[in-house]
Amino acid sequence: MNAPLIDPFARPITYLRVSVTDRCDFRCVYCMAENMTFLPKKELLTLEELDRVSSAFVRLGVRKLRITGGEPLVRRGIMTYFEAMARHLESGALDELTLTTNGSQLARFAPDLAALGVRRVNVSLDTLDEEKFARVTRWGRLPQVLEGIEAAQKAGIRVKINAVALKGFNEGELFDLQAWCARRDMDLTFIEVMPMGDLGGEDRIGQYWSLKDLRARLAERFTLVDLAERSGGPARYVKLAETGQKIGFITPLTHNFCESCNRVRLTCTGELFMCLGQEDNADLRAPLRAHPGDDAPLESAIRAAIARKPKGHDFDYSRQEVSGQVPRHMSHTGG
Repeated sequence: MNAPLIDPFARPITYLRVSVTDRCDFRCVYCMAENMTFLPKKELLTLEELDRVSSAFVRLGVRKLRITGGEPLVRRGIMTYFEAMARHLESGALDELTLTTNGSQLARFAPDLAALGVRRVNVSLDTLDEEKFARVTRWGRLPQVLEGIEAAQKAGIRVKINAVALKGFNEGELFDLQAWCARRDMDLTFIEVMPMGDLGGEDRIGQYWSLKDLRARLAERFTLVDLAERSGGPARYVKLAETGQKIGFITPLTHNFCESCNRVRLTCTGELFMCLGQEDNADLRAPLRAHPGDDAPLESAIRAAIARKPKGHDFDYSRQEVSGQVPRHMSHTGG
């Protein structure tokens, strides 16, 4: 039972993304519908259950935990879970504990996160225009997020900005975002919008801005030097030779990044998705609750799930139709 997790394509699984809630204080247009129906509390894993299942993955060789949501910091009592995971950092079993956040609660939690060993956070931020920010997030306020970013940096946490590339929305801000991040010593990663969830009329094809085009625009102004480094996720990085700044590209559509996939995703209800772009999943909540004092059935269920991990997803926007679309919202699976 101590053998590491290896999928059918000889890829070690060392990275777990854990969604701790489906709730969020924003309603970003590419992530969820404005009038969401959230899950009943009894369906969510308790903080103790999240600890058990996360710790099982760490025992099985996971070295990186990324906490996601919804917005993870809106979950009541969430710092209890971060405190529990910090013990794996202290023991050396875990290399990194991090999170992806919209930044709205960072001003409140950044000092505590830093004290528990969180060294990096990803903040989702698609525009620096306050009116456009309110439009794309529906409920968000840009000054609150900027305050959170500043608090994180003051606490010694390195911030990376994640920006979803949205055609007709933030195309004109490419160099503004790049320069703003450079001035604050923040890395910047662009993400292609993914075909997930029914967003109540939002046009996926209309939103889609190929990162091939975005990269070509950057290359008109800067010398792009490809970097071999990986952060444990799907991003591919370049350095802007003129500034030294690192820019990442997450391109599930223009370039399938599955060949080196080392990650799986646990939802807040205990479903394990072996691939973001496939519907196959495994129920880990059942063995958790059926065997409260014994983790062996849980570990067996994890191993059985990893044995079904597919080679890759099939997202595709070719021929102007959203092939490979999956019906669940991004907020359900956890970013």
